[in-house]
Amino acid sequence: MQREMIIDSLRERGCRITKQRLTLIDIILENECSSCKDIFYKAVKIDNQIGTATVYRMVNVLEEIGAISRKNMYKVSYSEHCVMEDACVVVLEDDTTYHLSAKKWNSVIQAGLSICGYMTNQKIKSITIKPCECEKAEC
Repeated sequence: MQREMIIDSLRERGCRITKQRLTLIDIILENECSSCKDIFYKAVKIDNQIGTATVYRMVNVLEEIGAISRKNMYKVSYSEHCVMEDACVVVLEDDTTYHLSAKKWNSVIQAGLSICGYMTNQKIKSITIKPCECEKAEC
């Protein structure tokens, strides 16, 4: 759905079209966001008044009107030949942060699956990551 169609659908539902909502729509349409957190971090750089609850509510509404599918938000499908930089960010518990290119992400996952005995000569087609639904805050 294009921006104007989304705005029309929101208006039909009785939603006000605020500056924050327009910002979130633009972020989602212009970026490949992997999660609500990813959308939030991009949004705060533009408007530091946008809260996480606003992002989650907006994503829910966009999913309800069919503008996005959250199932696809977490699908990662970078091949070993992809040149995208910063495809994956890994943060360790001591806050050490690694920014992996798509190629490096693919090789790390492939090596891990091979070492653990899950694959031998296959290539990764795609990876689907689901957010934690655990009750614990630090799971």
